[in-house]
Formats: sequence, structure tokens, C-alpha cells
Amino acid sequence: MAEKITVPEVVKKKSRGEKIVVLTAYDYPTGKIADEAGVDIVLVGDSLGMVVLGFENTIPVTMDIMVHHTAAVARGVSRALIVADMPFMSYQASVEDAVRNAGRLMQEGGAHAVKLEGGAAVAEAVERMVKLGIPVMGHLGMTPQSVHQFGGYKLQGREEPAAVRILEEARLLEECGVFALVLELVPSDLAKRITETLRIPTIGIGAGLYCDGQVQVIHDILGFYDRFVPKHTRRYAEIWKAAADAVSEYVSDVRAGRFPIDE
Repeated sequence: MAEKITVPEVVKKKSRGEKIVVLTAYDYPTGKIADEAGVDIVLVGDSLGMVVLGFENTIPVTMDIMVHHTAAVARGVSRALIVADMPFMSYQASVEDAVRNAGRLMQEGGAHAVKLEGGAAVAEAVERMVKLGIPVMGHLGMTPQSVHQFGGYKLQGREEPAAVRILEEARLLEECGVFALVLELVPSDLAKRITETLRIPTIGIGAGLYCDGQVQVIHDILGFYDRFVPKHTRRYAEIWKAAADAVSEYVSDVRAGRFPIDE
């Protein structure tokens, strides 16, 4: 059996020049598939609100939902590092909330680390959690919980002042103790600047090829989400169509008396 991936091992991968593979999972089957395929980090993303629960965005996802799905994923993962997203308003109101809810994701959900969005606004919470032994992954750029503030899912840091702000917040998060940083929907040259500046690994999604690793939503790469295909995704399968065709065939067979058969 392959060796278990730990937080220190993820950090070491950057110095060794090894790319870090991150994939979302939302339940036992997707967790098991990702783990057995050899991904380094399984992210239980609050994106489950859209791809699994049918919400318009991640805002309606609650702590109870995240704990439930994290625990299901954990039952399918034996080797990868499990990182769970902290949902909207689970860490913004107070440092105490952040610590308590991160603890729930680890204690009840079985996560090994948590991820939260933002820079300076969450620095105090990050620092406190890390001091208490809770590993934290940061997230800058297009932070989906701020979708209404941004006016949609848009590239961030295109202009130099915005790019400098993101770079400064990346440095701040590193100082606060995050072990890795997700960069979502930022220009490739900015992601390169941040990656070269930080000692911790960067994980890109729609941020080009210069990051230390990549994260994708499993339903996007499998073609199992019917609403849209993000530009930063490559489809490795078309499961939605295959599943729809199979179910249609089952419906036809039952109605025509072709299923079940005597055998």
C-alpha cells in the first residue's frame, strides 16, 4: 500500500519539484475513486452545493452539510490528504467560530486539514487555528463565497494594483502558517509570481501551468455536470451522457417487457 500523504509531505513536494495533484470528492464513491487513482489531496469542496445539491452557488452550504459529506469521503479515502472547505459564515464572524467549526470538520468529518477563503480578513483566524494544530490551506483570487461581491465568477488580479494586493495577501497567509495556497481564476503570470515568491506550494484552478499543483472538480473532468463546462477544465469522460443513455435504455426495456428476463 502506498504511503499516506501528510501535510509536511505536501510542502516537501514543492522543494522537490513534484507537481501536486488535487481533486474534489463529495461522497464515498468519488473519494474512493480519487484515492485509488493516486491523487495527493482530496478536497471536499463546498462546490458540492452546485454539482451535488443543485444550488446556484456555494452560499447555501452549511457546516452540517460539509461535515456529512466530509465524513462520507473519509470512509472512502485511505492514502490521500483530506482537506475540507469551511463553508460561508463558518469562520467569518469570529476566530472562535473558525476554530470550533474547523474542529468539527476534523473531529466529526475526519478531515486532516481545512481550507478557507480570503486574505487579511481571515489572517487572525488562520494564525489561531495553526497554533492550535489545525492545518490550514488558503484560497485567493476568485473566492466563490464572495461571488455576489465580485458580480460573478470572473478573473481576478488582471490589473497591477489588484495583482499586488493578491501577492501581498499570499505572503501574509504564508506568514500566518497556511501549508498551501489555492489560486483560482488569476492570470498565469501573477500565479507564476506568487509561486516563485512563496515557500509553500500553490495549487491552481484556472491559474495556468506555473503553480506547484492543480485542482479540478471531479464532476467537471468526468463530464458529470450538466450546466456548463469551465474553460479551465479538460473532459476525460462523458459520464452524464453515458448515464442518461443507460437509464433511457432501462426505461425502454421495462416498458417493452425486455427486462427482467427469465434468466
